[in-house]
Amino acid sequence: MDFDFALILTVVTLVAGLICLADKLFFKQHKSPEQQATHEGVYKENIIIEYAYSFFPVLAVVWVLRSFLFEPFTIPSGSMLPTLEVGDYILVNKYTYGLRLPVIGTEIMPMGKPERGDVMVFKFPPKPSMNFIKRVVGLPGDKIHYENDNLYINDVLVERKLVRQEPEIEPWEQFYEEKLGSRLHISRQEVGRYPAGKQWTFTVPAGQYFMMGDNRDNSNDSRFWGAVSEKNIVGKAFYVWTHKEPGLKMPTLSRNGSIQ
Repeated sequence: MDFDFALILTVVTLVAGLICLADKLFFKQHKSPEQQATHEGVYKENIIIEYAYSFFPVLAVVWVLRSFLFEPFTIPSGSMLPTLEVGDYILVNKYTYGLRLPVIGTEIMPMGKPERGDVMVFKFPPKPSMNFIKRVVGLPGDKIHYENDNLYINDVLVERKLVRQEPEIEPWEQFYEEKLGSRLHISRQEVGRYPAGKQWTFTVPAGQYFMMGDNRDNSNDSRFWGAVSEKNIVGKAFYVWTHKEPGLKMPTLSRNGSIQ
C-alpha cells in the first residue's frame, strides 16, 4: 500500500492545530508551566490536548519547510544512472517552479518554469501517490523524435560524445556526454540491446513536459505513459546530500554535491 506522506502530514498538522484552537476558544484546559505551579493540587491536563500543544509547533514548521521550501527524497531505482544512484538522498527545491498548495498541487504564486535539462521530481501520472524523478527533455509545444539511438528536439539532433565504454562489464554499456539546454550531463545507453530502426515522434501538449531518465534503456518515462502536467510538478532536484549503499547501516558523504 502506498502512503501519501504529504497528505498525512497535512491532516495531522491541521488536526493538532484545530485542537489547540478549540482549547483556546472553548475548553481552556491548557496551562503554562507558571499557571500549573500556582494551581492548587495536582494538575492533570487532557492527554489529547497536551499532545496537540506539544507537537503542533514542530509539525507546523516541518509542514511549511516541506511544502514550500525543500523536501528530501531517496532514489530507489537506477533509472537516472549515472547522474543519480540507488541510495542517493537528494534535496528538492519546492519553490523554483512556483509555490503550490500541498496535496492538491494548485499553484498559488508563479515563480519559474521547468527548463530543458532540469532534473525534476513529479507525481507519476498513472499513479499520483508515487513520486518519480527524471530529466526534462521536452517543453510545451516541442516535437520530440527518436531514431536509431539519436534524439531530436524540434528536428535538431541532440549532440552527444562518447566518454566511456565498459565492455568488460556489459558489451553494450556506453556513456555519453550530452547537453540539454544549458545542462551538461552524462547519459547511459545499452547499445545494441534493442533492434535497429526503432523510432517514434511525440509532440508535447501545452502545459506539459516530456521526461526521460538518463539511463535511457532502463527508464520508465514519458516514452511509455506520456507527458507530465504542470499540476503534477513537485520540484527541482538540486543536491545529493548523502548516500547509503545497499546493505550498509550508515550513509556516507561519498556522493555529496550538486546534481548536474
